[in-house]
Amino acid sequence: MKLNVKINETTYAVEIEDLNARPIIAIVNGERFEVAPENRAQPTVKKEAGVNAEIAPKRTGPSSAAASSAKILPAPLPGVVAEIFVKVGERVESGQIVFVIEAMKMKNSIRAPRAGKVAALLATVGQTVTHKQPLLEFE
Repeated sequence: MKLNVKINETTYAVEIEDLNARPIIAIVNGERFEVAPENRAQPTVKKEAGVNAEIAPKRTGPSSAAASSAKILPAPLPGVVAEIFVKVGERVESGQIVFVIEAMKMKNSIRAPRAGKVAALLATVGQTVTHKQPLLEFE
């Protein structure tokens, strides 16, 4: 999702990769940020490159309660499964990279929306997946 955000008199080009992933990856004027909007009033922002401190992302998207109760991890975009980092029966932590999906020659890390145990892998390496196709099931 691409947005133009105006703060005071400055406009920022913001691209959000996936609102359901935790942390949310936001690219602001070409610089990458990881935003973790959990149950706090203000989200935690971890910037990977220097940027004006006045940028404060707003909490958007589904509640973390909805993400934490989901049993299925859907593909956030269509593409080809390039890597799988977990196995059935393995415990994962919230935000842990579990899949990499390649789309338009870009590799996109897919993170676990919650902690839990992997009940089933619903995709394989090399498989083409569609948007919202189930990739993984939690117990």
